[in-house]
Amino acid sequence: MTSAMELEQLILHVEALIFASERPITPAEIADHVSQALEEEIDAVRVEAAVDAIREKYEAGFYPFHIREIGGGYQFLTKKDYHKTVLQLNGDKHIKKLSAAAMETLAIIAYKQPITKGDIEFIRGVSADYSIQKLLEKELIAIVGRNEEAVGKPLLYSVSRNFMDYLGINSPAQLPQLKDINIDMVLPSSAAEAQPADAVTAALTVDGEGNLNEHQA
Repeated sequence: MTSAMELEQLILHVEALIFASERPITPAEIADHVSQALEEEIDAVRVEAAVDAIREKYEAGFYPFHIREIGGGYQFLTKKDYHKTVLQLNGDKHIKKLSAAAMETLAIIAYKQPITKGDIEFIRGVSADYSIQKLLEKELIAIVGRNEEAVGKPLLYSVSRNFMDYLGINSPAQLPQLKDINIDMVLPSSAAEAQPADAVTAALTVDGEGNLNEHQA
């Protein structure tokens, strides 16, 4: 069997594994599974070559899905042009919606991680207990250790692998840069930077008409 034929056959096995996996599957896992199935040693380099060929195949416009590298592995994902169509299968009831407070907390963690609950609350100006609990339940954030230098050694939070899988990224470094986001927003800052210059505590509230009001104490 020629090398070309070997690669052609390997592509089919690799494609089948990625298609059948419910989660991103790593090159090492693919190599291990194919090696056992074919009773032949397959290394990660050959797997990567096969994945490149599969990726090129599904980039063609007549396929509604493609392969993406997320969570350290590969997975078939629907192309964005068809997201709305696929959503009709289950409807909005299956979408995991987050409250505005949870979204704010998640954004702070994503861009300031690893971060303690105390620092999150200092930035937001309100308690983050409920939001953090909900984000942990939805497995969008994870406890990654403790701040050994702070009093009480508080827990540190970072976004989870599930969060990165959901966004189709491999690491927080691939998040959009705040300077590139074209919206008016208050950017998360460190506790020192967030401290008002006159040491007056400021709080923001929203009235019944949706207006944002600032109060000082």
